[in-house]
Amino acid sequence: MTSEPNLNPTPALSRRLVLAAAGTAAVSGLGLGWWQYARTGTQAELAASVDPLQQFWRASFDTPLGGKLAMAGFRGKPLLVNFWATWCPPCVDELPLINTFYQENKSKSWQVLGIAADQVKPVNDFMVKMPLDFAVVLAGMAGIELSKSLGNLSGGLPFSVVFGRDGTVRHRQLGRVTPEHLTAWRSIELGW
Repeated sequence: MTSEPNLNPTPALSRRLVLAAAGTAAVSGLGLGWWQYARTGTQAELAASVDPLQQFWRASFDTPLGGKLAMAGFRGKPLLVNFWATWCPPCVDELPLINTFYQENKSKSWQVLGIAADQVKPVNDFMVKMPLDFAVVLAGMAGIELSKSLGNLSGGLPFSVVFGRDGTVRHRQLGRVTPEHLTAWRSIELGW
């Protein structure tokens, strides 16, 4: 006598198959939902940072003495922006060099802006000890995010950005600025 296979699953097997199918559907649904959320979040982030340069040029920051300084006022001339903080030893070490660069080149239309990723009291205390001839603004820790939007992928300090007369980024430097950097930037800018 031949035995035919039992094509009717047992109730326990049926429950397991239904649960497995439901679990697969749930996981698939969650995955699809996450994918759509992540895609929407990414699109929202991209929309928010569509043009970081425009956002930079529209921004204004507090000065250490309590005023406001608009970035739009720096357009039209070469600009060196240096992101720094009082708690960053390489930042503090390079500031005299950047200050000398500004003193030597301001008559040639160069501008320098220090964006302090710091608080008002430490910056004011620092500037009493080491006055700077160029403009300084306060951005707090939001300055790190601003530097990231301008190409500082790691968020490290110091970070410098050179803008051309047209307001576009011409060079970025993560880490200390050297005299060689400044010489190269000055010669590039003078050729425009």
